[in-house]
Amino acid sequence: MANSPQAKKRAKQAEKRRNHNASLRSMVRTYIKNVVKAIDAKDLEQAKTAYTAAVPVIDRMADKGIIAKNKAARHKSRLNAHIKAMAEAA
Repeated sequence: MANSPQAKKRAKQAEKRRNHNASLRSMVRTYIKNVVKAIDAKDLEQAKTAYTAAVPVIDRMADKGIIAKNKAARHKSRLNAHIKAMAEAA
């Protein structure tokens, strides 16, 4: 446990930041999950709408360092590929 006042403050700040980052990570997962649900339901319009809403959130979290840039790019790429495949099949 932290002994000095400085270490106590840093521990408190780290916990506060960890909780905030966890909430942001959860938000990104929710947006991604919404796109995946629409894809599974084979609802092209809803999938496109959910994807359009998810992309700026994913990018913003990547810029903040909440998720890695490559992970953000991978999610966007895979989701978009699924949507394009649905569009071609329809």
